Amino acid sequence: MAWDFSTEPEFQAKLDWIREFMANEIEPIDLAFDSHLVYDKKHPVHEAVIRPLQRQVQEQDLWACHLGPDLGGLGYGQLKLGLMNEILGRSNWAPSVFGCQAPDSGNAEIIAHYGTEEQKERYLRPLLEGRMVSCYSMTEPQAGSDPGQFTCRAWQDGDEWVIDGEKWYSSNFKTAEFAIVMAITDPDVPVYQGASMFLVPTDTPGIEIIRNVGLSGDRLGEGTHGYVRYHQVRVPADNLLGGAGQAFAIAQTRLGGGRIHHAMRTIGVCQKAFDMMCERALSRVTQGEVLAKKQMVQEKIADSYIALQAFRLLVLQAAWKIDQVGGHKSRREIAVVKVLTPKVLYDVVYPALHLHGSLGTSNEMPLQGMWNMIPVMGIADGPTEVHKVTIARDVLKEYSPAEGLFPSTHLPPRVEAAREKFAAALEHEIANQ
Repeated sequence: MAWDFSTEPEFQAKLDWIREFMANEIEPIDLAFDSHLVYDKKHPVHEAVIRPLQRQVQEQDLWACHLGPDLGGLGYGQLKLGLMNEILGRSNWAPSVFGCQAPDSGNAEIIAHYGTEEQKERYLRPLLEGRMVSCYSMTEPQAGSDPGQFTCRAWQDGDEWVIDGEKWYSSNFKTAEFAIVMAITDPDVPVYQGASMFLVPTDTPGIEIIRNVGLSGDRLGEGTHGYVRYHQVRVPADNLLGGAGQAFAIAQTRLGGGRIHHAMRTIGVCQKAFDMMCERALSRVTQGEVLAKKQMVQEKIADSYIALQAFRLLVLQAAWKIDQVGGHKSRREIAVVKVLTPKVLYDVVYPALHLHGSLGTSNEMPLQGMWNMIPVMGIADGPTEVHKVTIARDVLKEYSPAEGLFPSTHLPPRVEAAREKFAAALEHEIANQ
């Protein structure tokens, strides 16, 4: 029976190196440079600071570990990636330094799986070298989480595809070299069979960025999430990714991994908030004693620790199952951690922020930025409600309706059956009373 919570010494040494490298080299970058520059590969910070660090990562054989050796990675399974990502989650810049930043990592995976050799050479290689930024252009402003409401269309005209419609929240579009665009190619069938994906260079004529949408706290017009209009944009027929009608099959390859990786990195964010909370509790004196002596503070620390450890084990168990049977057979586990991701952020970040008082709400602490992650993680890669439906439907497959009028656990018939089963013993007990 294999049942083990330990990490082999060789990989633990890698994790120890990552942790020290993060603390000494990467986390300071978050303090010196705006996180929006992560996706601006033309900014001097990349050549001066990021590329030398990337070379150190490559020397440690830790570059793009989610990809196979044929693409320059090590083909790590999700469990190892989980242990890595919970450390990388402490920094906005870390995924870029390790060659696994979203959305480029997910886009690279689907091009690796479904792209032609020409597509891999043009789009995948530069992505893997960290010299190109990509965008995933799927969501539409009127559709929300319902792809049945998608209206962006694509049709074939000779040796070209013509794309027409709007896309919402196309992250990093303004700095991306290309976008993977989902469009309806056959409106006469259900959307899950009638949508296709296209590789679209962002300098193609007919593309208009209506505006760049930011998150809470960003100034209007200064965000990185593009609201994009495709005005009958023409791309060669060869820019179709996979086959016509395969968009959602391709998307599942990408989104499943993205969801589990979001959860992995959230562990790192929460651990950072928890560390700050514990330090604050031991440092702040009120009413003659440190906060750590207060029972209500002790309760917050205990509850946060329990929530974080439970979440971590669920994420690693989901990662382990993906390694064992594949992501398509681990949808329930992926959905569970996706649902819990914003909840554990709230359970840990809120008390950490609260214990810091007014300082915690200020821009002199990183806690407010962590707080802003809560609603984002509840929406990214599908809203919480959709994943709860997935969980419930999958769980219910293991159950059957009661055969009679009453539930199978209804006590009267069960008691009667038990008495019949033990009739002899019951009679002997009565006789000896």
